[in-house]
Amino acid sequence: MVEIICGEKGKGKTKYLLDKANTSIKDAQGNVVYLDKSQKHMYELNNKIRLINVTDFPVSNCDEFLGFICGIVSQDHDLQEMYLDSFVTIAGLKEDQLQHAIEKLDIISEKYNVKFILSISKDEHALPECAKAKVIISL
Repeated sequence: MVEIICGEKGKGKTKYLLDKANTSIKDAQGNVVYLDKSQKHMYELNNKIRLINVTDFPVSNCDEFLGFICGIVSQDHDLQEMYLDSFVTIAGLKEDQLQHAIEKLDIISEKYNVKFILSISKDEHALPECAKAKVIISL
C-alpha cells in the first residue's frame, strides 16, 4: 500500500509524517524506516525507527532510488513501513516520473508487504491520477 501526504512546501507535511511514524512504531509488529534528505529530524523520531539519509548514498535518479528501496526491503524481512520524506527530491524524480515511481512502489509494496508513506510537495490537483486516490491528507 502506498499513501501520500501532499501539499505545497511549508504546509507541515514533515511534521505530520514524523508524528505518523512515531505513532505507528508503538503498535508495529515489524521494523519502521524513515528516509530523508538529511539527519535533521534524527532527534524527533523514536529511537526504534531507523533513519536513513539518502544523500549519503550515490542515488541520483528514479531507477537508482527504486533499486535503493529494493535493497532496503531485501535486507530486512521484518520491514513493515517505510516513510519517505521529500519524496520527489530524495528519489531524484523528473516531472514526468512521479507516476512511474508510485506504480513501482505499489508493486514492491504488494509483493513484500511493506507500506510506503510519501510526502510530496505538490497540491493534490497537480498529482497524476494514480496518485490522487492514494492521498490520505492534503495540506
